Amino acid sequence: MSHAASSGSSTFRQPKAVYAVAFACVVSFMGIGLVDPILPALSEQLDATPSQVSLLFTSYLVVTAVAMLGTGWVSSRIGAKKTLVTGLAVIVVFSALAGLTDSIDGIVGFRAGWGLGNALFIATSLAVIVASATGGFAGAIVLYEAALGLGIAAGPLIGGLLGDISWRGPFFGVAALMAIALIATVVLLDEIPKPAQKTSLLAPLKALRHRSLLTMGVTALLYNWGFFTMLGYAPYPMELDAIQLGFVFFGWGLLVAFFSVVGAPRLQARFGTAPSLYGALGLFAVLLLLIGLFTDTRWALIACVIASGVVVGINNTLTTQAVMLVAPVERPVASAAYGFVRFIGGGLAPYVAGRMVDAWDIHVPFVVGAVAVVLGIAVLATGHRMLAAADARLGIEGSEEVAGEVGDEFGGAPAAVDSEVQAEHARARA
Repeated sequence: MSHAASSGSSTFRQPKAVYAVAFACVVSFMGIGLVDPILPALSEQLDATPSQVSLLFTSYLVVTAVAMLGTGWVSSRIGAKKTLVTGLAVIVVFSALAGLTDSIDGIVGFRAGWGLGNALFIATSLAVIVASATGGFAGAIVLYEAALGLGIAAGPLIGGLLGDISWRGPFFGVAALMAIALIATVVLLDEIPKPAQKTSLLAPLKALRHRSLLTMGVTALLYNWGFFTMLGYAPYPMELDAIQLGFVFFGWGLLVAFFSVVGAPRLQARFGTAPSLYGALGLFAVLLLLIGLFTDTRWALIACVIASGVVVGINNTLTTQAVMLVAPVERPVASAAYGFVRFIGGGLAPYVAGRMVDAWDIHVPFVVGAVAVVLGIAVLATGHRMLAAADARLGIEGSEEVAGEVGDEFGGAPAAVDSEVQAEHARARA
């Protein structure tokens, strides 16, 4: 039986605890796109410039990035379950507070607190799903990305529907859904043993000394620069109401979800991780450039944004899997280090885009975003052999020698895959 068939048949047959965490992931990732449909409304009703409103992304993502550095320190001391529950509780509190405030500065501040809870949750949830899911490592990543895709798809739609009632609606909606996820996690997820060795605060930063992890992190930072420029500024020139914007980004999110779960694994199986990522990032750069050139043409802008869901879905799944495979450190540390670098890009991009719009015009940030993604391809290409070795570890017999050579070059053999990939090799040969 083939590996693909084996993992595919069991990907969605999971313990209830895995689905509890996955549901929380869905709601957590709703928070990324939830505010998109209400950005113009916030700007108009709170008398704020688009540059000021963009700080909703910046405060949320920069705090998420910095807080990522401490997630391993926290979870190794209080345990993964308590870390997840704490993160969810923080999100509930600060999303509700964001809905209660009357100023853009207040929302920006409470989004920062939301980012703290998000960091505790995101870095830990991936490790918990990978550790608890049945069907192997690849199946766990697909399940995680399915949750991410559903959250990204549902976020703008719910944000648009609730935002049409009031701009406060999306914030209260997240608070309610996260409260449900919190209860489900408390009830369904068993206590996970603490690691034998406590993680230091400096562990994620030290992990970035490994070329493999740093390469993937910088690539993701540059990709996120383009991604969050699009997410933060594309709604304004569309000149649509909250519900219309919600449906535009819902269509985009459906493509993200579909290509995360179906498209990415098929492309990887046929072409390999690196070529698939080159193609996805290259097409995304083209779409960003087209958005920059045709910002004033509504139908072209909408078409390019929706189409970008294809490449965003492919990139999300393959990059997450590659990070977990090539990182020569424990998964929670790898997730925290990678999250720190990539969310820094996502947090700074909307702020810088706002400054560019104020200094020049709204076309410039998208063109700069396209250039950033092209630079990401160049950075990723420096790790081509590393990704080829990761592919070899997943499915090619006799790959241990090649993977070992590349592991030495890029910072050591990936700890994340040693025993598990050997087991998957055995299943694939069965």
